[in-house]
Amino acid sequence: MEELLSTLKARFEKNMNRHGGMEWAKIEAKLQADQNKLWSLNEMEATGGEPDVVGFDDKTGEFIFFDCSAESPKGRRSICYDHDALEARKENKPQNSALKMAADMGIRILAEEEYRKLQTLGNFDTKTSSWIQTPAEIRRLGGAIFADRRYNTIFIYHNGAESYYAARAFRGALRV
Repeated sequence: MEELLSTLKARFEKNMNRHGGMEWAKIEAKLQADQNKLWSLNEMEATGGEPDVVGFDDKTGEFIFFDCSAESPKGRRSICYDHDALEARKENKPQNSALKMAADMGIRILAEEEYRKLQTLGNFDTKTSSWIQTPAEIRRLGGAIFADRRYNTIFIYHNGAESYYAARAFRGALRV
């Protein structure tokens, strides 16, 4: 895990605009105190997410990490939205779903507000897209939502939850 901590520290120092005023030593101490969170960050890194600190919750004392790869994480693409959507496909089923994969990694997919916050820190998903948390009513009707950035604008779209594309993955969030 020393290699992961070194990678996270280098990313933190390279992108100070994402976490103004935070100190790496405090973040590292929290990470070393919770091996489960460190494992989740390793999974985010291993699937191409390039996790970085994007905030601090004063109420809970938690640092907030988001996937900050320029495009949707390569190791999480070609997946449908959730398990029900995966089961509904009769043929050409994807390998996994966004919600199950996130749960298996110990993270959760970004909500729309979080996705919009991420986009204030840089230009993400200019060639790809990312599933985001879908309201229950939309999901009940068979849909799911995803987002991307085109024409310097963040777009929120809908699709059937069972759909999957080579350029769509999900971005995760983790609190430490």
